[in-house]
Amino acid sequence: MNDAPRLVVESLTKTFAEGEREVSVLRGAALTASVGDSVAIMGPSGSGKSTLLHCVGTLEPPTTGTVMIDGADPFALSEPEIARFRNSTVGFVFQDHHLLPQYSVLENALLPTVAFRSANDSQDRARSLLDRVGLAHRLDHRPGELSGGERQRVAIARALINQPGLLLCDEPTGNLDGPTADSVADLLLELHAEADSVLLVVTHSEHLAARFARHVDLQDGKCVER
Repeated sequence: MNDAPRLVVESLTKTFAEGEREVSVLRGAALTASVGDSVAIMGPSGSGKSTLLHCVGTLEPPTTGTVMIDGADPFALSEPEIARFRNSTVGFVFQDHHLLPQYSVLENALLPTVAFRSANDSQDRARSLLDRVGLAHRLDHRPGELSGGERQRVAIARALINQPGLLLCDEPTGNLDGPTADSVADLLLELHAEADSVLLVVTHSEHLAARFARHVDLQDGKCVER
């Protein structure tokens, strides 16, 4: 059995240009997570939480440092290869659900399977996931016909459709009321536990963070575990 961490982030820096000056957001951030870990990442606005998540999820290349996922460096790949790696390895849930309004619930959940023609059982898996998140009766509905909580549940099903080993969530309950936020958090944690994934969630909510096994604060561009 391989006991190596699924995610290893080392000496990560990220610098952005603002006019003629450079702004350093991440300054040597380091983080390790193994299969089954659930990690809440916290810090004030502008501390680099989302930037860290985007680098880990291969949406943004780091300025320096390394991100290793299952022993592989995705940033050593070509752009098309990174896209394929991301599609099969990483699932994303954002504060805004980012559902496509012209497509049904089922079609939205299936979108990640389209780009690289994922397994033939994708329809069955999508229906099963949508049943798990309580939307089996809404498969043919459009996002405009759903509540905010229902849309976020579709986003969770979409994030899990390719069975990613890494699930990244950026303020997944930020737009939801208290009871709805709790139900969405329940789903995230339950499905993560069943999938044996690594779950990283960026949040401002101490209430949500308290439900996670590990807590990391971003301070001065570095990860500080509580």
